[in-house]
Amino acid sequence: MNIPVWQYVVSMSIYIIFLLLMVEGMRRTPRLTTAFWILSLCTAPLWADNLDGWFRWVKTVSVLIPTAIIVGGARIAWLYHDNPNKFLSFFRGDWVLKVLYMVLFLNIAEATAKDFATANYFNAICGAILCITIPFPRYKNGQRLYWVVGKDKTNDVLFFSTAAWNFLYTTWNLAFVFGENPGFFASSFCILMAAELYPVIKGRPELYITARIFTLAFHILVRANGDIFTPIMDSSSWANDTFLYFWGAVNLALHVPYAIWYFNKKRNNPTGEPPCGDNQPLLSDYAGTELNPTPEGKLARS
Repeated sequence: MNIPVWQYVVSMSIYIIFLLLMVEGMRRTPRLTTAFWILSLCTAPLWADNLDGWFRWVKTVSVLIPTAIIVGGARIAWLYHDNPNKFLSFFRGDWVLKVLYMVLFLNIAEATAKDFATANYFNAICGAILCITIPFPRYKNGQRLYWVVGKDKTNDVLFFSTAAWNFLYTTWNLAFVFGENPGFFASSFCILMAAELYPVIKGRPELYITARIFTLAFHILVRANGDIFTPIMDSSSWANDTFLYFWGAVNLALHVPYAIWYFNKKRNNPTGEPPCGDNQPLLSDYAGTELNPTPEGKLARS
């Protein structure tokens, strides 16, 4: 499809701005946002007409269902964090953070498997490195939380990794999309850039995962119900195997030193915890909650 350069610039810029505003709106309205994502699952009967192959189906299901049920349920539960209701207490549990960790791991592993299947080996190794350097929600002898749902009025899902991990995830994912389906590279570039820019604009790197969840889920929801992107930003003509090869090599050259630094930091930390971002919450900050039901915390809460 012959699309002029100006159309890419306009359409991609508008989409990025829309996504940034959408993330801000969804952060500010946890109840409305949860309702939106739950209702979005009602469009499932339409997905069969637009999803082709195992990868697209797994990707859609593994993103939309957790976004609606797990993320939505946790945000509502922490919105009413003082309510002892058993249902709300259940969604404030430690299991939520472990599931979110597993969803991110699965999201990367799916793409890594696809990279191996399409012989994009350098980038596939990068995906494996990203998987093993995702911090766990909490560590056995640790003092900090690496995944948490905030207790403030926006009740964000927060991920305290490093800015370097966020960047490496972005460049790895871009290279994956470029090799897997170059026709949708331009639109996928928009969602990845919006997720990268949003925490920078807000000055809070821990918001990266919230921005990534909402931008990816929205993009997948739209693609599951129809193709609006090909007519306005089809990037099939951008495909270039040589460029993809060198992009994967550059990514690998960046990921390997990061992995060495990550595990060296973790090994030399007295608590066995990996490096993290700023303003990371302590486990003691959640004393008396379902994340840290210590006797002292329970007493203070009562």
